[in-house]
Parts: sequence; structure tokens; C-alpha cells
Amino acid sequence: MNFLAHAHLSGENEDILFGNFVADAVKGKTVMNYQGDIRFGIQLHRKIDVFTDRHDVFRNSVARIRNAFGKYSGIVVDIYYDHFLARNWNEYHNEPLPFYAGHVYSILLDRYVLLPKITKGLLPFLVTQNWLVAYADFNGLKKVFKGMDRRTGFGSGMKNAVEKLMKNYDDLYSDFSSFYPGLQTYTVNEIENNCRY
Repeated sequence: MNFLAHAHLSGENEDILFGNFVADAVKGKTVMNYQGDIRFGIQLHRKIDVFTDRHDVFRNSVARIRNAFGKYSGIVVDIYYDHFLARNWNEYHNEPLPFYAGHVYSILLDRYVLLPKITKGLLPFLVTQNWLVAYADFNGLKKVFKGMDRRTGFGSGMKNAVEKLMKNYDDLYSDFSSFYPGLQTYTVNEIENNCRY
């Protein structure tokens, strides 16, 4: 799962969403710098990643593209799944995606002082290029993948990820559609069992 899915899976609690969103930039013991529901959001992010990486459907998606992207295949599928979520957003959320994305950006900006350094560097691009909405569009998706390919020293092949998605679209979308509801159920249960609300 990538940025959009992690935000969506956080529910209505803004601190959980913040923690879930920044979790990849929180390394090792620095998790102790965060308290309460923000720390829980970081932990929830990690649980979501474990659930996803171990799931047979997600692994099947990875296998579909492994020949093209090798060790980066899981990252590519994470972004594909964000694309499917964004493209079919009205099936998963009542608020239009542009408004939801704006809400997420405001949560991050309101807590800017708490952002990890990596996220502070990423946030201007995330907001100005409106990544959460751009996932829904092939052109926006191409920009995301080209940026990621650049950050990997052009060794990931991600500049070709949209072309690969288009060739395998129906199968990958079918994978996402069968996988995501189960992940939603898992995260709702985790929040209900652990959140302090």
C-alpha cells in the first residue's frame, strides 16, 4: 500500500492518519518521539505492510510483474493499488477524492513541526503535484513513477510501470478488488481494538 491507501485505512482519527502517513520515514527508536494515536498510526502502518506483503493475492500481483521490476516489484504494486483505489474512490469513500486529498495535506501541514525530515522534504512535491489525486490518472501516475525511477538511479525500470500496468490492467485490478476489502476489515479491527478515541 502507498500513501493514499495508508491514509484511507486510518479512518477518521487525524493523529492515526498522520502516524500512518509518515511511518516509512520513522526509523528505529525514533518511534519513541511520538505518543498516543500518532505512535499507534506508525504501528498500524507497519501492520498493514506485513498483512499486505504476506497476502497471497498481493504476492500474485507481484509475480505478474516481477520479470520487469525485480526487487522493486512490491513497490510498483503498492502504487498500482493506490491507482485502483483513486480511480474507483467513490466505491470506498463518500467524500470526493480532491477534497479528501486536501484534508490529508492539511493534517500534514498542521503538524509540520512533527514531520520526519524525509517527509518535510517530500511534502512540497506531494502537495503541489497533488499526488493523492494524480494516482487516478495515467499521466499523473507516469510522473510519480518517473520520479521514483530517478530516485533509484534509473535502475528500477519504473519509468515503464504504467505501460506494464496497462498490459495487465484487468488481472491487477481483479487482484486489488479481491484484496482491499479484507485489508479494510483488518485495519478497522486493529483500530477498534487499540485506539483510545
